Amino acid sequence: MGRITANSQNDKTKNNEFRTIADIFLCQDKFMRHLYGITNCSTVKKARAWLEARQIDYVFHDFKKEALTAEWLAACLQHVPLEILLNKRGTTWRKLTPEEQAQAADESGAIALMCAYPSLIKRPILTDGNGVLAGFDEAQYAQYVQAAG
Repeated sequence: MGRITANSQNDKTKNNEFRTIADIFLCQDKFMRHLYGITNCSTVKKARAWLEARQIDYVFHDFKKEALTAEWLAACLQHVPLEILLNKRGTTWRKLTPEEQAQAADESGAIALMCAYPSLIKRPILTDGNGVLAGFDEAQYAQYVQAAG
């Protein structure tokens, strides 16, 4: 079974600032995969089970316990389109006021919404320093893991 590490507090440098976009994903460990999500999300559970069944090591980060930063979300958006990263299918989106939903029209507004409401982020997010996957699809995970070696 893959090693599952408790939530990482090592995402920041000594100066408490991110050095580069890569550091945001790598958490200063360029060989470790990081899975971001919410513990009780069924899709996150499927992704974790898939990784564990293949004995793939990863560090899990719970959105509800570790606040995400605007910088982290901006880095995700360099790899994943906003239309995918911002989950407009869930109940959190439907509960937003029309004014709040209108904020998502541009990237900075969408980032602010996702920081305020982490459930708006497509889950899970898998990173390994080479790229980002949003959501869980077995075929995509297999291809991503194989490409990473």
